[in-house]
Amino acid sequence: MEKLLNNIETRLKKIYKSEYKPEFVESFRKLIEEFSKLEKVEREKLTQENIYLITYGDSIYEKDVPTLSTLNKFLKEKVGTAISDVHLLPMFEYTSDDGFSVVDYRKIDSKLGDWNNIEELSKDYRLMFDFVANHMSKSSEWFQKYLETDEKYKDFFIPRDENFDISKVVRPRTSPLYHEYKSIEGMKTAWSTFSEDQVDLNFKHFPVLEEMTKIIIEYAFKGGASIRLDAIGFMWKESGTSCIHLEETHEIIKIWREILDYLVPNTQIITETNVPHIENISYFGNKNDEANQVYQFTLPPLTLFTFTTHNSRKLTDWAKTINNVSETATYFNFLSSHDGIGLRPVEGILTEEEKQILVDKVFENGGRINYKQNVDGTQSPYEMNIVYQDALLNRDEDTTEELQVQKILASHSLLLSVVGVPAIYYHSLLGSRNDYRGLEESGINRRINREKLEYSKTVEELENDSRRKAIFEGTKRLISLRKEEKAFSPYAPQEVLDIDGRVFALKRKNGDEEILFIVNVTNTEIEIKLDVEGRDIISGREIKDTVILKPYDYMWIK
Repeated sequence: MEKLLNNIETRLKKIYKSEYKPEFVESFRKLIEEFSKLEKVEREKLTQENIYLITYGDSIYEKDVPTLSTLNKFLKEKVGTAISDVHLLPMFEYTSDDGFSVVDYRKIDSKLGDWNNIEELSKDYRLMFDFVANHMSKSSEWFQKYLETDEKYKDFFIPRDENFDISKVVRPRTSPLYHEYKSIEGMKTAWSTFSEDQVDLNFKHFPVLEEMTKIIIEYAFKGGASIRLDAIGFMWKESGTSCIHLEETHEIIKIWREILDYLVPNTQIITETNVPHIENISYFGNKNDEANQVYQFTLPPLTLFTFTTHNSRKLTDWAKTINNVSETATYFNFLSSHDGIGLRPVEGILTEEEKQILVDKVFENGGRINYKQNVDGTQSPYEMNIVYQDALLNRDEDTTEELQVQKILASHSLLLSVVGVPAIYYHSLLGSRNDYRGLEESGINRRINREKLEYSKTVEELENDSRRKAIFEGTKRLISLRKEEKAFSPYAPQEVLDIDGRVFALKRKNGDEEILFIVNVTNTEIEIKLDVEGRDIISGREIKDTVILKPYDYMWIK
């Protein structure tokens, strides 16, 4: 433990510099000693069998039933072992943004259930908790005490400082950076990166770091096999800087990683930073000391671009720069999530004209666009809001249900092949469409992709709706085949092959096991020459030298 504390002390000195005090590390000593007394939690290292499902705790509901209980029933009855890990988006009491304005980090939203429901779900699935560490609700006790100038909480948030230079601040919103709030002493201000109801915590005040560290450890002991750090890049503020990805933020994550490695080994810290790729992967640190997984934000828009233009060159060139990271770190791969499809991650990869192709297509397919405020005062597209399956469709080409389903499964085959851990959003697994009712009733663009599904109706549709059923069963079959192949280990390397612009192809290898993945990204039948002999484990076909791929066809050749 002394080595751990020495490392923490070094990092705390980097973070707080002249403000550092020896009692800081002593508080961490007491914290670690306290949790060391608890029963040891054993977690296995990730393998190719780990598949995450991204979902809200109330995504599947029944009347008058805690939704976590209904979700658990649905997963066990319909999804089974296809999914190993369940990412529960914010499950705590909240006031806005579908959970991302947390009122109390320790209290489960009563509509979902309670910690007993979490424990019950964790018996069948590994769980991923969402830690909204950057900000919390203005209705939280912490912020209300701040407004009351309570001695404990008076420095927990960040008031406007006229001497603080905010001219270079980078953020994904067009709303004001500071908001005003009524307090017992008149109006008080607070830094709010995302909205008036989401006030940023002040990590420069050490008790904030101390309390948030305690919370993340509690999550690990309460079933959080993975912990997602939401919007983590904005956590530290420094005058005259961009206030994103600062060194102090990285050092805080490294402290959390070291403590969890010590107390609950193999707990996954997963960073969520919807930014250009080079900035995103900075959260791997030295590949063994920071994030265990980093959200692969470039994959969704680049996969969409590939299947839209029927050309894999951009995806192939980018994927050549991606390989296995280390024995303890890898990518969190996804195509769709509760948020939209980000455009910042393809900066420097797609031209402005190429990005506009996607924006135009999203509008054509019924989606919406969210914009960000640029430093120069202009606005630019930040995020495309649409169900991923609807985004994929080329209306004048993908005219039959069979072809549409094949294209959707082709995109899933790519997700399941690239290096990293696959994560599938519940609407992608269940073959959902754009939720226009939710969009119109709320006026919130992201609601187009956040529909809540009634349990019995969903079960019935998975049996009788041909489109839903084909996507659901097809995806589960792909997952079951993948889980048998050690070549798909999240830590095994990949070799991207530059074969033909009409296909995307790569090899995965783990020891003596090797699989070649190839997918036709066009809507026409093509013939491709391959220097390979083997068997396609998806169709069972024997392959030698040449393959004929039907529209959006894909193979895993072993």
